[in-house]
Formats: sequence, structure tokens, C-alpha cells
Amino acid sequence: MTTPTLRDLRSDYHRALLSEVLTVSATGVASNADSSSKPSKRIADGILARIGSARVGDKVAGQTAGSSFEQITADFISRTFGALSHVRPGLFAVQKGGFIAGFQQYAHLDDLERIARQSQEIATALGSDYLIKPDVVVFRTPVSDAEINANGPFVDPDIARLSGLRRFNDPQPILHASISCKWTLRSDRAQNARSEGLNLVRNRKGPLCHVTVATAEPLPSRIASLALGTGDIDCVYHFALDELRDVLREPGLEGYADTLDMMIEGKRLRDIADLPLDLAI
Repeated sequence: MTTPTLRDLRSDYHRALLSEVLTVSATGVASNADSSSKPSKRIADGILARIGSARVGDKVAGQTAGSSFEQITADFISRTFGALSHVRPGLFAVQKGGFIAGFQQYAHLDDLERIARQSQEIATALGSDYLIKPDVVVFRTPVSDAEINANGPFVDPDIARLSGLRRFNDPQPILHASISCKWTLRSDRAQNARSEGLNLVRNRKGPLCHVTVATAEPLPSRIASLALGTGDIDCVYHFALDELRDVLREPGLEGYADTLDMMIEGKRLRDIADLPLDLAI
């Protein structure tokens, strides 16, 4: 059987979205478009025309659409990043959801939560920003000493007793990436990705994971509201960036094209196909 290419897997990703969440209304409005915005509807329709045929149906409810987008994105990352095991060795897994306190760098947050539950005053002082539950996580299982010593004796029980890579020291998984999935960017809640990213940076004890956002938002101006700036997130990944760029070559959309090019050239926006390769860095 022929191994699927990244292009094949990207097409599968789009087919899955078309099957479950990317629909078109009876009046011809794509489900990721803002029905009150002509540019949004035009751009979303242009993207849709380039990736496949959507079924006509009622728009999937926001929470359901978001959950489907998360699962389909998780499946895509699992298949694509898994194909790069020769580039990024290690036992990695991808899953939808999961509190960060289950990973080595953030295990201490469980203690904070227990303390907060015992005192309303402490709970008020701490807040709840540290209780982050990413939409999709990629994590690595620590390795055994036998794996480390595969090429000959290198470690023993009395050396390197603090490194999280050794299962001997800590069996908890290591968070490798946090992927926030935003089907659209039409509300202030989309900015939660920024605060989540900042809290991942501030609350860690150990190496910082990749902090990314995946979105199907058609309007570059709304993507820019999240993508521009530095520090909170690594990069925003669009579900169909190549198709979006092609749409914006049409007359009347030049201003949006300028915004998009600024984000791409500024290394703030990439295609979803770039994400698994970036995770291998």
C-alpha cells in the first residue's frame, strides 16, 4: 500500500471537515462565514469552491462545530506528525482535550487546585487561569533507561536523577504541544487562546511546549486580531491558507490580501500542513 503524502492527508482533512462541519446553507452561505459580512461570505465561498463540495444543511451549532473541528484536527495531527517519527524520534501521542496538570511541566498545578479548594480566600487570590484544558495536546512518554542505553551503558541509577526524559525519574508524560482550535474568530472568546498561551508560559516548570492555534476563519482581519503580536502563541495555522491566498487575488479583495501577506511574511500565519512539520522541530 502506498504511504499517503502530506498533500493526501491535507485533502483527507478537508474531506472530513466537509463531511461533518463545513456545510452550506440553503441560501449558499458557508458555515464558517459570518452571514452578516459580505466579504466573509465571499471569501468563505471561494475557499469552499477550491477544497470540495459541501453538503447543503443547517449550520452546525457553535459548540458542536468547535468540538468536531478539534477532533478532526487532532486526527490530522496524529496521522501527519506520526509519519515524521524518523525526523522526530520518540513515543508521542495526540489527544483531544486534557488538563495540563496531567503533564510533567504542570503537575504542580494539581497541588494549587487542592489548596484552593480548601480556602475560598486562597481560591480568590489564585483565580482559575492556571486550570487550562487545551483543545488538542501532543505529548511524549518518558523513555526507559534501557532505551537510553540501547547503544551501550550511558546512564545508571545514580546519575541524571532530575531529567524528565527518564521514566526512572518521572513517569508522567511531557507536554509537547498545545493546539487551540477556533472554528471561527467572531467573538472575544477567541482571544482566550492568547491568555491560555500566556499561562502556559508563566505556569510551567520545565521546557515550554509548542503553543499554537488552528482556525477556519475566512476573514484575514479577524485572523490578524489573534495572529499579530508575539509571545503568547507561536503561530496561527489556517485550515486552507493556500486556497485563501488564491481567493484574495480576486478583484476587490486586495486590502485583505495585504493583511494576509503581512501575517505570512511576519511568520505569524501558516497553513495547517505546516503544523506537523513545525511540531517536529
